Amino acid sequence: MSNGTSQALNSEQDLASIPMAGGGLSRLAIARLKSAGVPVEPLLKRAGLTPELLAEPEERLSVRSQIAFLNEAASALKDDCLGFRLACDHDPREIGLLYYVMASSRTLGEALQRLARYSKVTNEALVFRYREGNGLNITLSYSGVPRHSDRQQMEFCMFAAIRICRLLTGQKMVPQHFSIAHYRSEGITEMSRFVGTKVEFGADRDEFDLNLGARELPLIHADPHLNDLLLKYCEAALADRRGDMSQLRTRVENAISSFLPHGRVLVEDVARSLGMSKRTLARKLADEGLNFTEILEQLRRDLAVRYLRDRKLHVSKIAWLLGFNEVSAFTHTFKRWTGKAPSQMRAAAA
Repeated sequence: MSNGTSQALNSEQDLASIPMAGGGLSRLAIARLKSAGVPVEPLLKRAGLTPELLAEPEERLSVRSQIAFLNEAASALKDDCLGFRLACDHDPREIGLLYYVMASSRTLGEALQRLARYSKVTNEALVFRYREGNGLNITLSYSGVPRHSDRQQMEFCMFAAIRICRLLTGQKMVPQHFSIAHYRSEGITEMSRFVGTKVEFGADRDEFDLNLGARELPLIHADPHLNDLLLKYCEAALADRRGDMSQLRTRVENAISSFLPHGRVLVEDVARSLGMSKRTLARKLADEGLNFTEILEQLRRDLAVRYLRDRKLHVSKIAWLLGFNEVSAFTHTFKRWTGKAPSQMRAAAA
């Protein structure tokens, strides 16, 4: 933790030095790879990145490239919990602008509201939502990026968020609820121990809830003058960002993902979740040369291949996650997709 945001930034001129571009998480992963003696360039190449791009702190990386690189890094390090470990170990100041505007806020409620408003400045695809009800709810989602493609970045963001709440307030707050949408079979106990309560995987949403009283908790390094300057800077940066970057296909995929484990996925249910009618969704998809059934099939296939890499995940559980009532139906469909039975695909990946 810093010795104070006001000591780190003392003038309006200092604002220009605050890192704003995405890619900070990739740089954290690179440092971890180098310390482990793992060659970085081949991993960058497979993710469509270059060392020159990562060497420029102000360069913005595409979120898809960062997700791909983190997957490569986790595999190379043989650490399927890489995002979680980076969240536990990193210096929050490396997040840059978003950290400083949070840390200089008056209360935790204000800090979380600013996280939700300005997250797009540093990561155009990751959406933070803040709601007050019986408690404080923080929800994360993707705009324009398929949620099922990622585990490491989302885990980093979720665990880093609760860690920063603790650092900013100096209190070891425990969420009332903490859930992550994807499934995992390893590392759950360690993650739950860190959070202080059970981490629910395979949930409908990526979110956590804090006690409503946490809203008024004062922040250790609150600095109203600095916060005013940062807010002006953030508002200007936000105005420069273009509108919603989401693409229809990824919005449909992300909606489908939440329905899959519940059985049959109906187009009318997906359309309703997207705030449109079945007919409107079909027309919008047709305008882009897309078909709902094809999107559903491709998503199921991609998820099946991903789940089969987790050798602790039983085939019957995978079938259920993908919305199949019977393992035999999943096996038959998987053979149609790939020409191989699930067991053959898993053996080939060993």
